[in-house]
Amino acid sequence: MSCEAPEAFVRRQTAPAAPGLVPEVSLYLASALTPLWHATEKALDAAGVAPPYWAFAWPGGQAVARLVLDQPALVRGREVLDFAAGSGLAAIAARRAGAVRALASDTDPIAAAAIRRNAALNDTAVAVVADDVVDTDRPPGSVLLAGDVCYEQPMAGRVAAWLHRQAARGVLVLLGDPGRHHRPDSGLVREAHYDVPVDPEIEEVSRRFTDVWRVDGNGSF
Repeated sequence: MSCEAPEAFVRRQTAPAAPGLVPEVSLYLASALTPLWHATEKALDAAGVAPPYWAFAWPGGQAVARLVLDQPALVRGREVLDFAAGSGLAAIAARRAGAVRALASDTDPIAAAAIRRNAALNDTAVAVVADDVVDTDRPPGSVLLAGDVCYEQPMAGRVAAWLHRQAARGVLVLLGDPGRHHRPDSGLVREAHYDVPVDPEIEEVSRRFTDVWRVDGNGSF
C-alpha cells in the first residue's frame, strides 16, 4: 500500500464486532461497504482493486464457523485450512474448537493483515498465507473450510474442481454457501442449515438461509 501499512489501514477503517451467528468471536468489521471500497482504492492508489471482502462476516463463513464450534470433533486435533479466508473467521473458530493448527489463505494482502489482527483480537494463533493455494502442492491439512467461494465464475468452477480433488484424497472439505448461483449441484452432502444475519447493503436482505455442505470425494462437479 502506498500510503499506510495494511495493518494500520485495517485498524483505521474497522471496529471490533461479533458476527450475528458467531457471537463468541470478535472481528474487525466495517460498518458500510461503499466508503470502505473507496478508501481501499485511495489507499492503494489504484482503481478497480479487489472488493474488501475481508471486512465483512459473510454468511457462508459464519455457517462454517458455527458448525465447527457446535461440533468440535470435526476439527479437534487436526490441521485446518481456511480457504479464501477473508476475515479468518472459520480459522479462528477451528482453533477455538481444538484444531492443532489453522492456516488461513487469501490472495488479498489486506485480508492477510485483517486475519492477523482478528486472530490477535481473539487471542488465537492462526498462520496466514497471502497466496493462491488452488492447484498448488501446498498441503491443505486434514480439514479444508471454504465459506462463500461460489459467487462468481470462473473462480467457482476452478475452486469446485479443487475441492473435489481434496475430498477424493481424504480431506474433510466443508463448504458454506447461502445458495450462490455458481455452487456445484452435485457431489455435496448437507451437514447443517442456518438462518444467518447478514448486512442488507451487501445481501439486499437481513438474513440468509445458509447450508454447510460436505464435499463428497466420490461425487463429481
